[in-house]
Amino acid sequence: MCGIVGYVGHRKIIPVLLDGLKRLEYRGYDSAGVAWPEDGKLKRVRAKGKLNILEEALEEYRGTTASVGLGHTRWATHGRPTEENAHPHADCSGKLVVVHNGIIENYYILRERLKSEGHTFKSDTDTEVLAHLIEKYLEDDLEKAVR
Repeated sequence: MCGIVGYVGHRKIIPVLLDGLKRLEYRGYDSAGVAWPEDGKLKRVRAKGKLNILEEALEEYRGTTASVGLGHTRWATHGRPTEENAHPHADCSGKLVVVHNGIIENYYILRERLKSEGHTFKSDTDTEVLAHLIEKYLEDDLEKAVR
């Protein structure tokens, strides 16, 4: 189980995401993270533990003017509760992040195939496979990449 929040609007992203995650904290509380675009890149901040730890880690970013982003609270299924296993997960380029609720049954087979193709994994989660799969197919066709 997890909690997922996304926002596109005119308000500053950090307070909006934190408020949304607080409302969903009961759905997952072993780790949490957020991501937003900043200076042409995606900024990710993740933390192990309860949401207040993520909130402290985000203090230095409260002034960001970004108004789009996503957040996730996690209840671990694959991979221990660690900062590295907290969502959002990124592809190799860091240009794409994903959050996910569910279990990818064949993630290990997919992970090994992607690793053999040169993808580098930074977590032990099944979700990170999605970021790399989308990355692999994104150059060809966006619809195919997310199908």
